[in-house]
Amino acid sequence: MDDAAVGAAQIGRPLRSGTVVARRCPLGLPTVTVVPPLLDDGTPFPTRYWLCCPLAQRRIGRLESAGGVGAMERRAAADAAFGARLEAAHTRYAAEREAALVGDPPARPSGGVGGARAGVKCLHAHYADHAAGNDNPVGEAVAVWVEPLNCAAPCVVEVAGKAAPNPRWREPK
Repeated sequence: MDDAAVGAAQIGRPLRSGTVVARRCPLGLPTVTVVPPLLDDGTPFPTRYWLCCPLAQRRIGRLESAGGVGAMERRAAADAAFGARLEAAHTRYAAEREAALVGDPPARPSGGVGGARAGVKCLHAHYADHAAGNDNPVGEAVAVWVEPLNCAAPCVVEVAGKAAPNPRWREPK
């Protein structure tokens, strides 16, 4: 199975651009992909690192539902070192995405991690940035609740020659 087909099966829809895998799970499937700053149709896309692992998505979704974004915002405001690292992550992320642009497009994505200008917008985007190997304090903090990505069975399997969600995949306990 090719990575694009697996990624589409993981997120439940066709990909809107070509991607490159930044990190794989222990079973060899994409966990995080690198998305170009402009999608195939020219739409600016602020999210550079996309989390495609269903297990990580579920676990982070629970954190967000329990107030995780607000908790990270409060931590950044209360802890100067954490806040400075978060600001540096936004700056690095935006510069990296800008450097990946080709030519001078009429529209370009803006903001830092996940398009946010500051603070915390989405724990998924921060974790994906961290999991891709970047210094992101929010993603690093979230990783404690997300990892290990210890699936016993792959989330995607080949069915009739095509990548498809594995109906037997379950979140490990």
